[in-house]
This record gives sequence, C-alpha cells and structure tokens, in this order.
Amino acid sequence: MLAAETTYTTPGHILRSFQKPEIQYAIWLSLVSCAITTVLSLWVSVPIGYLMSRHQFPGKTLIDAILDIPIVLPPLVIGLCLLILFQLQIPQIEWLNKLVEAKSVTQSTNEVPGNDRLSTAAVVSHEKQPVSDEQPLVLIAHQTAEDEQLQTDEERLAETQKKSEAETQKASEAERVPIEQTQSIDELIRKITKVLFGRSIGVTYEIPSIILAQFMVACAFAVRTMRVTFDQIGPRYEQVALTLGCNRGQAFWRVVFPQAYRGLLAAATLAWARSLGEFGPILIFSGATRMKTEVLPTTVFLELTVGNIEGAVAASLIMVVSALVVLVIARLFGLTRSTPI
Repeated sequence: MLAAETTYTTPGHILRSFQKPEIQYAIWLSLVSCAITTVLSLWVSVPIGYLMSRHQFPGKTLIDAILDIPIVLPPLVIGLCLLILFQLQIPQIEWLNKLVEAKSVTQSTNEVPGNDRLSTAAVVSHEKQPVSDEQPLVLIAHQTAEDEQLQTDEERLAETQKKSEAETQKASEAERVPIEQTQSIDELIRKITKVLFGRSIGVTYEIPSIILAQFMVACAFAVRTMRVTFDQIGPRYEQVALTLGCNRGQAFWRVVFPQAYRGLLAAATLAWARSLGEFGPILIFSGATRMKTEVLPTTVFLELTVGNIEGAVAASLIMVVSALVVLVIARLFGLTRSTPI
C-alpha cells in the first residue's frame, strides 16, 4: 500500500499540492492541535495512570472500563456525544448576561468609525453656517417647507416605531416560555469568553472542538500507556523513600516519575499520532470548513470529494510519514520490559 501511494503521483504534483493555502492551513492546524492535545493528554494520564496502578478502591473495575470506552467506541459516536453534550440546556445566569451586555455596549462605543465622526462634524458645521443675504427668498421658503415636512414624517415614523415596539414587547411577554430562561453549554462558554477576552469564542464547530475531539480518544491511549509504565515500576522504591522521610508526593516526583520517562515519551508519541489521524469525531463535532476547522484527515476527505487525488495523496503521505516516525520513536525510546521489584 505504501509503495502504491508513493508511486501514484509525481513529486511535482505533490509540491504543487503543498503550495495550496488550504493544505498549508490544514498542516499548521494539525500540528498545533496535536501538540496541545498531547500536552493535555499527558497532564491527565499521569495522575490517572498512577492512581489506577497503585491504589485499590471500590468501583475500580468500572472506572477502568469507562476509561477504555473511547478506544472501543466508533469515532462517529464520540463526535455525536460531544455535540449533544455542548447543546445541553442549563439555566441562565443573570449577572453574566448583564456583564455581556455591558461589554458589548462598551465595544460598540469604542469602535465608532472615523468616517462617521467626520460626517457628523461636517453636518454640525454646515448647520452652524449662517444663511447668506444673497440667497433667494423663494429657495429659503422652499427649504423651510421641506424641513417641516421632513420633521413631520420623522415624528410619524418615530410614533409608528414606538407602537410596534410596544406591541412586540407585549406579545413576547405574553408568549414567553420557560425555555427562554435556559441556554446551552456552548452559549455559556461564548458569554464567558466575551467577558474575559472581549471576543466570543465557542466550542462547537470552532478550533477548540478539534482539540477536544482529539483529546477524547488520545487521552485513553495515554492513560493505558502510563498505567502499564507504573505497573512496571515496583512499589518498593516508594516504600524505601517513605521510610527515609519522604511523603507520598515527594516519593512520586523524586523516585517514581524519573523512572517513567520512557513510558511518558511513549504515551506522548501515541497520543500525538492518534490525534493526527482522528477524523470521525472532528467531522461530526467540528465540521470540515475550509480555512477554519480543516485538518489533514478532513483535507483528504475534502480533496477526494472534489476529485483532487493528488491533494489527497499529498495530505495522506504527511500522515503516513508522521506515523512511521512516531512508531520508530516509540520502539527506540518507548516501553521496555522489566520485572517489578
């Protein structure tokens, strides 16, 4: 298969595919999202792997099975579960809504275009100019009549708008249902980011959804790898450290964690490789929008749908080479068999 793919197109076609902005964006987003996912996976897998390896507690078998669910579930199901999760309705937070409204008003006040200010100043200066004595009286009378008619039309329009607004408000108050007092989790996140950063940042069909979809699958592999790593490190090292005056945290960071560097590297490489090849959850939870949520797997899908076989082969070759490098690193510096002490 690898030989067939590498000989299907010429290097010139592959280079031209790499020069497309869509594929360049997909490569950049894939590298960044996979790196963030790997860091998050290690941050979660190290304590969970250590907990599952060293401690016995009620329900451990059930939790162990739950941690393996992302490995055995179809990828599309994971994406669907994430999509439903962030659309769950929760109660509104009034003080947060007020902060969002205040933030929006402040931004709209500060973002007045310069052309509007100039036009307003010009109108004011034009209104302040005195009427010349040489202007014909007929034109003055005609202009005065037009101003009066315009003022009358504006007053009527204002009254009509007030009546329509009052009727709309009464209708909305009469037809108000309890669902208006709820919001989705994604809307809540958008409001929080609006207050904190001045910009609404959501999860669904945005870049954060790519990282979350990759994390749900990659973290399961990292947890399993770190648990095997800690199983191969005998508990006697910690017991000796505890007898020498270390507490549980010091024994972990000074004795156990330095011995787990091979497993840590193996977990990182596996999480990164699994994130790079993730397609199903991203397609459901993030979509496949060009120059927005497009990563290498979705690039292959989009290029195939438009009949660009060269672009699909170019994107797939990147993932093949990356997977090969990751597997070689895992073999050279990954887990080694040892006997617990």
